[in-house]
Amino acid sequence: MNYPTWSDLNNDAIVPPLGARRAPDIGSVAVMVSCEPDINFIKSTAVSPEVSPFFMSTLMTPDVCDKGFCVAGPFIGAPYAVMLLESLIAKGADKIIVIGWCGVVTDQFEVGDILLPYKAIVDEGTSCNYKVLDRKIPSSTPDLNLMDHLADHLTEREIGFQKATIWTTDAIYRETENKVAYFRKLGAQAVEMECSALFSVAAYRKVNIAGVLVVSDSVASKDWDHGFRKKRFKLARQNVCESVMAFAEKLCENE
Repeated sequence: MNYPTWSDLNNDAIVPPLGARRAPDIGSVAVMVSCEPDINFIKSTAVSPEVSPFFMSTLMTPDVCDKGFCVAGPFIGAPYAVMLLESLIAKGADKIIVIGWCGVVTDQFEVGDILLPYKAIVDEGTSCNYKVLDRKIPSSTPDLNLMDHLADHLTEREIGFQKATIWTTDAIYRETENKVAYFRKLGAQAVEMECSALFSVAAYRKVNIAGVLVVSDSVASKDWDHGFRKKRFKLARQNVCESVMAFAEKLCENE
């Protein structure tokens, strides 16, 4: 039997997020990078590649980035992603940009496309600890104003993208044909493992969050079509990393 988390949302937790007991020291802007190849690329472009341990991930602080913002990752799955986000917020971050990969569940998109998730359907077990979920189609959203600013930034840099509704799941190896069809009918165009939970936490903590996803594969049919080695996918990832880093720097300049 599950605990009724919706009845307990206003009570304080016993265990504080990492950093809650000391003064914020990372600045207000943070970039969360879900996949290791992308964070390795970002490290390779940094003036000083030194990083600090951050749970099972790494943290590049503003002085290391030399840009005024921090970078954290990699991470996988909603619970762990939320641990990182909670800790970044506790350290002072209130504008967070997420970089990730996703699989498409429709033929509308292909490998290497760039998606901006304006809505995330909740199919993970973390969001219920942060919000009351709609019984019909539980979902969460990013900060729409920050998303629009990110969209404008990508347009200025001539980076093509599509706005999308995504489905966030805990079980990457249980994306069955029937389940894909179900969430596609609900409006999902892509699937990944963290965004709905990250959006739920950001709303609960009253901070701003936006995200950008690169299409890595397709589960639109019963045959999995992966494109991790495709040149278009690799180029899109590089463009996204460079664009988000520039966007984060711009946010810092506007502080």
